[in-house]
Amino acid sequence: MSLILDYAYTGSCTVTAENVENLLPYADQFDVVGVIQLCCQFLLQELRPHNCLGIFKFARCYFCSELEKKGKLYIRQHFARILKECNEFKLLSFEELEDILRDDELNVRNEELVFQAVKAWVEHDLENRRKYISSLLSCIRYGHISYKYFKSKILQWQPVIEDEKCQEALYPAVVFLTLLDSRPDAEADLNDPLARPRIPYEILFAVGGWSAGSPTSFVETYDTRADRWFLSIHMDLSPRAYHGLCTLNNFIYMIGGFDGSDHFNTVRCYDPVANTWIERACMYQARCYVSVVVHDGLIYALGGYNGRTRMSSVERYYPDKNQWEMTTPMNKQRSDASAASLGGKIYIVGGFNGQEVLSSAEVFDPETKQWSFIRSMLSPRSGVSLIAYRDALYALGGFNGYSRLNTGERFCPYRGGDWQEVTEMFSARSNFATVLLDDMIFVIGGFNGSTTIPHVECYDGDTSEWYDAAPMNLTRSALSACVLAGLPNARSFSYLAKAVPAAGADQAHHS
Repeated sequence: MSLILDYAYTGSCTVTAENVENLLPYADQFDVVGVIQLCCQFLLQELRPHNCLGIFKFARCYFCSELEKKGKLYIRQHFARILKECNEFKLLSFEELEDILRDDELNVRNEELVFQAVKAWVEHDLENRRKYISSLLSCIRYGHISYKYFKSKILQWQPVIEDEKCQEALYPAVVFLTLLDSRPDAEADLNDPLARPRIPYEILFAVGGWSAGSPTSFVETYDTRADRWFLSIHMDLSPRAYHGLCTLNNFIYMIGGFDGSDHFNTVRCYDPVANTWIERACMYQARCYVSVVVHDGLIYALGGYNGRTRMSSVERYYPDKNQWEMTTPMNKQRSDASAASLGGKIYIVGGFNGQEVLSSAEVFDPETKQWSFIRSMLSPRSGVSLIAYRDALYALGGFNGYSRLNTGERFCPYRGGDWQEVTEMFSARSNFATVLLDDMIFVIGGFNGSTTIPHVECYDGDTSEWYDAAPMNLTRSALSACVLAGLPNARSFSYLAKAVPAAGADQAHHS
């Protein structure tokens, strides 16, 4: 009460983890809107996988609609971690769990996770929850589960073996997956309700590049849940290749590049929510074959080719001021190199200096503004991709002066030491795009030595293996790609936006 009185007199009130659970109900009881808002703001910042279910229920109980909405969003986005870290998960009611599992926007890399959630919840109180099993099993989208997992884990789960009703509920999935398994080359029909993909939390954008003998301005988006690519109508006007691309504050920046005749110092910025492209401040120098990296809220453009020389210069962009400034140049001239940020530092590897393809690598410390060499790569690489993944740097593909490479190597700055070979990609490629998506490395398109390719593959650090993903609609090289997470309009970039509506769905929509 004294806190509420303080607020009445001073307009301020200190909310803490210790007092919030008592303060909010009283503020609600006496309708002190300002204190309710302060409590909700505090709880919003406290959302973590281990406590978000409790906060969500709390918000619902006291009609804090904004907190409830954000809580629900948080639960959908962090579901895998909640399953691991949140003791309250097993205390959800059947209705609450079903609501989460049926959600199109539930962020799960595969549906096996949904089954694990059902299993964990049911087994917490098997006798009382047995009656819900068949309903919960119908939340799983079986078109996105392997037949092997379905047979060995779901059909062999004891409560399923013991209950005919569950076996009946699973019969359509048995038919669907058996048929799919008997035709290894067949694609699942995503319009079938059993294979309806969820909406991806992360959307991959692939922009520009060289296709059919000229630069393009095409934008393709990839829906990782449906494993499908879509051509976007929201292209920029100017075609570009050999440009840099990065995301910052949910915008996509396209930097420098080449259109077949001009080398650009221009910067274009795409807003995926408004679907608009705008011009931002130009760089000091034109740069194609540029290496671009985001570090500490700034964009760095490193090296590249200005139409005359390969450059060692570096500049960085301040988005709030819409301004570039020059910073310390690298030790070597590098065009067609690749850069990544890891552990507070910026790394760049490989490239071409006008005479030779480089294997050297260097690191920039933004605190001291100094560049220093690190151990050289095992192979020279230009048109290489460098990406930070799980506390290590991966240098993939490229051109060694003689041939395109399908090899890759990894460097762990924290362990010192050397570059080590990693599993080879299926396709040799240079001038391709690389992103992190679903905690895997995706490599996209590129040039294989004789032709541009549409092929996409992904590397899983858990298995150290590469897997095929759906190819792009266009074959292209010298493209760039990036990933945006948690877009409010993610659905519009997903398969579900492009899918044929189910029979009767459009009537329902208009009624």
